[in-house]
Amino acid sequence: MSGAHDHHHVHGSLTTKAAIASVSAAFFLLLLKAYAAWATGSVAMLGSLADTSLDLLASLVTLYGVRLAATPADRDHRFGHGKAEALAALFQVALIAVSAVAIGWRAVQRLVHGEATAGAEYGIAVSAIAIVTTFALLFYQRSVIARTGSVAIEADHVHYQTDLLLNLSVIAALVLDQYLGFTGADPLFGIAIALWLAWGAWRASSRAIDQLMDREWPEEKRRRFLAVAARHPELKGIHDLRTRTSGSRDFVQFHVWVDPLMSVAEAHRVMDEVEHKLQQEFPACEILIHVDPEGQVDHPGNSLLETDETPGAAQ
Repeated sequence: MSGAHDHHHVHGSLTTKAAIASVSAAFFLLLLKAYAAWATGSVAMLGSLADTSLDLLASLVTLYGVRLAATPADRDHRFGHGKAEALAALFQVALIAVSAVAIGWRAVQRLVHGEATAGAEYGIAVSAIAIVTTFALLFYQRSVIARTGSVAIEADHVHYQTDLLLNLSVIAALVLDQYLGFTGADPLFGIAIALWLAWGAWRASSRAIDQLMDREWPEEKRRRFLAVAARHPELKGIHDLRTRTSGSRDFVQFHVWVDPLMSVAEAHRVMDEVEHKLQQEFPACEILIHVDPEGQVDHPGNSLLETDETPGAAQ
């Protein structure tokens, strides 16, 4: 289990660093955009400020969530604290949704009352700085997500992708509104931003919900797992495979058929060998194997839920 422990430690270190980077970037951008929103009166800039404010709060929650998820299993949480990441991701989704509603409402009010913007140069300059900062953060987050698969950092990544689009939209809205005379551009961009935020919230929620609901692994990953397990010549078959993911760790349980005449000691040796091979291919995986005499099915009803059998294991 040392491989799984090392993987969990590396995952926690990387996600914590990514969360700290998000908090730092959000705080810096919050100060810039607060000034720009005051100077310009732009609803698009106000929407960008609101999103960054929520980004800061969400990043703080994410930092807490990934640090908690990195905590080793204890007496009260025998499967670890990995789902803290999914909970942090859902909190971010809720904030994105609230932000979308607020920005949309403010944009509609601006359309109805026809309020004007001012000081486009401030908004454009601040948005340009925000774009550079956000690009750097997104690049770093992408590398962490590729190495860890963290749902919390992925949700934060969606947040900052949205922030990048918000900043581009603010520049476009201010240019159209103040330099090209299209006075309705600012609130229309605000509405578009609100819709994009709502869509981002929907997308970001799916993986977090999958983890909280213990969704099975993707089919390709399940097949690869079975193929590795089936390589052992003394396994007669595999059935009742069940999988789930919690934070950085995977959990798998399955039944195997072995020769009914095999001793307990021999069966234990075989299971150790199978587990060793599987953990080489799936280092962050906690595995539980149940041994059955060949052909026996302990719970016939399970066949309705899981009928995985691996002909390649039968010799």
